[in-house]
Amino acid sequence: MSRAKNAFEIFRFLDKSNCRKCGEKTCLAFAGAVFLGQRKIHACPNLNREVLDWFSDEPGQGIAPERNPGDQLEKLKSEIAHLNLAQAAERVGGAFSGNRLTVKVLGKDFSVDAGGNLATEIHINPWVAVPFLSYILYGQGLPVSGKWVPFRELTDGRDRYPLFQKRCEEPMKKVADLYTPLFDDVVHIFGGKQVDGQFQSDISVVLHPLPKVPVMICYWLAEEGLDSSLHIFFDETADRNLDIGSIFTLGTGLAQMFTKIALRHGFDTRT
Repeated sequence: MSRAKNAFEIFRFLDKSNCRKCGEKTCLAFAGAVFLGQRKIHACPNLNREVLDWFSDEPGQGIAPERNPGDQLEKLKSEIAHLNLAQAAERVGGAFSGNRLTVKVLGKDFSVDAGGNLATEIHINPWVAVPFLSYILYGQGLPVSGKWVPFRELTDGRDRYPLFQKRCEEPMKKVADLYTPLFDDVVHIFGGKQVDGQFQSDISVVLHPLPKVPVMICYWLAEEGLDSSLHIFFDETADRNLDIGSIFTLGTGLAQMFTKIALRHGFDTRT
């Protein structure tokens, strides 16, 4: 298997239970067979989706699985203690008051104090909290340029793009196809703004998951002989104001959020 340098790189992702459900006597034997191309990684029934995606045979999918989001969140929260929040607020387009740094996340206040404690008007979950903390800790704070680029044109985005397309753009398109008022909901609920059609799209909506990391969603309606399509664009400075892993996380989180909106209105996009 070309993505692994040896069988042990595959073995470390297995649960090492030697359950034999794959047909091999041990997990190590299975890892060896996968490395030699004699077996497919999908034959193991105990792997999570991210590991399967990493070892997928689809081109461009060889992105190592992210760390546990909960562990990553705790690590970032611990690093906040070493940050000057007042200075960081100026850099990232936030406000500092009452020993808290606050920025707007999808139009809602999202704050952190020197102890890494989070407070927000919206539900705290890793797909928001991890990018929020990464943005504050590591973002360069560059002004938005106004030039829109696809995910694949961001630094390290090309290899990740097939998975981004699968986890973000395709689910969003499915929601938009079934639930046409979606973009109106996005504008009203999350402080988005519908703009003139970009790239000849029928609908273009700009969201601000973070102040200096805007996202533009463009949707093309189906026409005779052509399917509908949906693509997501970022400001060209996005990969300097936020790391590519967090940009990926934001995109997939938005897709999950849109799916939940559709479900609340009775549209089941999971089938």
